[in-house]
Amino acid sequence: MIASIRGEVLAIVDNAVIIDVGGVGISTLVVERTLQTLSIGSKATLHTSLMVREDSLTLFGFEDTQERDLFVLLQTVTGIGPRVAQSILNTLTVSDLRNAIGNESAAALEKVSGLGKKGAARIILELKDKVSGVNQRSVTGDTAWQSSISAALSGLGFTGREIDQAIASVSVTALDQPLEEKLRVALLNLQSPQSRGGARG
Repeated sequence: MIASIRGEVLAIVDNAVIIDVGGVGISTLVVERTLQTLSIGSKATLHTSLMVREDSLTLFGFEDTQERDLFVLLQTVTGIGPRVAQSILNTLTVSDLRNAIGNESAAALEKVSGLGKKGAARIILELKDKVSGVNQRSVTGDTAWQSSISAALSGLGFTGREIDQAIASVSVTALDQPLEEKLRVALLNLQSPQSRGGARG
């Protein structure tokens, strides 16, 4: 799992930023808010999620781990793929998205292009219990547990996408728990029917 990248901004093209990482230009898709904070020649750090398809590898980048984890968590919802998840975060901030789900505000979610009423309803139904009452403090500096869980799950044969989704689930439901409990929650998430449903477009 590529959890983050750091380097000099080489170029900004449409909704993608190209970052020099060890002499390799890495193209990363970002939301508009993130693009506005970047400039060519500046140093940037992005927390990332890698989407693996048969014919492509697509890296999505975010300013902090909360936004990245919500991006991954959104994709556990029936019918929500990476492009729609990014569109949601391009329209709503992390705080606004949490509030919309927690308050069951379908109208706020329906503002997202391509989501619609059914998609908004599914997000509220499937994520309300996972995001309600969650402490919204930044967890940018607390990533050691993510590496530990990623290594453990990788050793058990889980894919990068499955590991990303499991870590996202832990971030919003068991962030303050000890490592053993975090791993238990991650494994429970991976054993759920939704997690076994496969990738969505």
